[in-house]
Amino acid sequence: MSNWQAKSGLTIAIDGPSGSGKGTVAKMLAAEVGLPVLDTGLLYRLVGSVALKRSVALDNAESLSELVDGLLVTVDWTVDGIFHEGENITAGLRSEQVGEAASRVAAQPAVREKLLGLQRRIAQAGCIMDGRDIGTVVLPDAPAKFFLTASVRERARRRWAQLKDHGGSSLEAVVDELKMRDQRDRERQHAPLCQAADAITIDSTTMRVDDVVDRMLGVLERRGLVQAAA
Repeated sequence: MSNWQAKSGLTIAIDGPSGSGKGTVAKMLAAEVGLPVLDTGLLYRLVGSVALKRSVALDNAESLSELVDGLLVTVDWTVDGIFHEGENITAGLRSEQVGEAASRVAAQPAVREKLLGLQRRIAQAGCIMDGRDIGTVVLPDAPAKFFLTASVRERARRRWAQLKDHGGSSLEAVVDELKMRDQRDRERQHAPLCQAADAITIDSTTMRVDDVVDRMLGVLERRGLVQAAA
């Protein structure tokens, strides 16, 4: 049972770089306020994954646009993940290779534009949405926006801890990969990673996840967007 009751139709945007803990924080906050979580990154991971399988060049805007058109007919994006042709394929989208591909296809304006309408349509019922351009592009009118960050080293350490049991890269390699991904996300011409002017920054480098969530709940309560459940 949720400890808080969210205002009807409330949308909460959580942005930040890779490895900042957006997904974990979003899920914990959602459990507190009773809202669904929609991970926009999964959509781009889906496009990247299918592009890799079909040998579609990750910088070919025309081919990627056609690929997305086909996927929008066969994909369902829900709080439980990504369903492609009726099968939940979320687990297979979490690899580093797919993540790298997702970062590259996300830099294509045509891909982002086609996925934007889907994201906004699903968000109308109220949700917590995490990504890199939620507060600036996808949900610019969201009444609550947070920008979650952490040092590159700490973000890499978290990511490496997830990967090491599966034969993943070394910590230093993950640091280098994150730096390259950060640069690409911030410098892409269309919808770059940046903090919305009205977003609240939370640096989680030395914070526990529950402390981050508590800080967000405090903001939401002060703004009258959530109230303690009866």
